[in-house]
Amino acid sequence: MASFSNSNPQWGSSYRLIASEKWKAKSAAIGRDVTDALVEYARPKSGMNVLDLASGTGEPAISLASRVGFEGHVTALDLSSDLLAIAAERAQQRGLKNFSTQQADAHQLPFPDQSFDLVTSRFGVMFFQDCERALREVNRVLKPGARACFLAWGPFEQPYWSSTMGVVVDHVGGPAIAPGGPDPFRFCNSGSLSSVMRKAGFGDVKEETRTVPWTWPGTAEEVWEQAQAVATPFLPLLQRIPAGKRDAIDQNAITAIQQHADGDSIKFGAMVVLASGTNI
Repeated sequence: MASFSNSNPQWGSSYRLIASEKWKAKSAAIGRDVTDALVEYARPKSGMNVLDLASGTGEPAISLASRVGFEGHVTALDLSSDLLAIAAERAQQRGLKNFSTQQADAHQLPFPDQSFDLVTSRFGVMFFQDCERALREVNRVLKPGARACFLAWGPFEQPYWSSTMGVVVDHVGGPAIAPGGPDPFRFCNSGSLSSVMRKAGFGDVKEETRTVPWTWPGTAEEVWEQAQAVATPFLPLLQRIPAGKRDAIDQNAITAIQQHADGDSIKFGAMVVLASGTNI
């Protein structure tokens, strides 16, 4: 999951970095189809100057850099310098010379007006503390006629979340997300992200919900461990688990995840929201 573009300290913590390091290969694998969906939706062209917000360990920024060619450039922006260091290393390993990182807050982008041909964010826009303000910043740094393209989670009620955090909710009750806390499902309702984009000044706003593959190349036990390690918005929920229920929840979650097993992989499918708008 991408990093928050606000001042939430948990996302810059060693906890998050350790989780990202341990699971970076398989996390990249499970997110590959979602990354590809956003890249295709964004339609990057050779020579474009691209900004990727809440880039974390580097996607879709790295995939975009591969598409814009040596005449283009991609800047990966995140609050966490530690995660950006991983992104830079990954780009270097791929021989990408048109890739750079920038530690900054999406609410105060350190770029001149009309700097970019395209702005993207995968699983980041939901966590902007003041989304309209951040999107106005995005609009400011886009060139006239250029697009911003975002990908956000669809509803909580879908296979991956239902068989992981949904199992915890069934056992401990209460909300899955703490009231007022970071909410991955903030824009799951149709038209909600589009509405904020229009308020922020975007034109030609489009939105769609689609299901894309969400496949973990490994066991159900790994899925459950990784889900707990990287899903920071669910920490309050996980902390409500009584010690006496831990074993039962672990087993029930693993059993629920195994319902989606297909050979050596776990195939969930992910319902996501794609939205775009143009600087007018």
